[in-house]
Amino acid sequence: QASVVKINPDAPQSPVRFLSLETGKTVVLPTPRLRKGFILLDPDDIPPSKIKYSSTIRGAFTYGRLISPENLPRIDLVVAGSVAVDRCGRRLGKGEGYSEIEWGILSEFGKVNSETPIVTTVHDLQIVPEIPSDPWDFTVDIIVTPTRILLNTCERRKPKGIMWEFLTKKKLREIPLLQELKKRAKRK
Repeated sequence: QASVVKINPDAPQSPVRFLSLETGKTVVLPTPRLRKGFILLDPDDIPPSKIKYSSTIRGAFTYGRLISPENLPRIDLVVAGSVAVDRCGRRLGKGEGYSEIEWGILSEFGKVNSETPIVTTVHDLQIVPEIPSDPWDFTVDIIVTPTRILLNTCERRKPKGIMWEFLTKKKLREIPLLQELKKRAKRK
């Protein structure tokens, strides 16, 4: 039912990006490490023979367009990659915090909110008994594996905005979009 899907840029999510584009969904793709912000992939702008290629990072830069978060459409569904996830939707990413930062940025601009569903795709072996979480972590609503779909029936958490107090100076320096948001927050 979603028409606009935000999907992380990691290679394991490439099939999800492909299926989304192939079924006519607009894909919002964060650039790697958020260095250049976000890419908008509109399936109407991609030749049918290039849909698969456009679902790769290189192809996304070719057939998508860089777009500022404020100009993104509202996002109907978020697909987050996970190294591991527990049945309560607590997830472990690669440890850099990019999924949470992306969520925070999109939340700041009103593109996602507590009602926006978050899905992760993992192998059955990546479901573990329990994962600790930090204040900035979101939980996923749905876990999709090759053999089943699990719905999170535990308490869900989707922090609003950027939690500036937890960001390091290094992370701020590495992501120009965060620098812009910080300046914007100070002006308010």
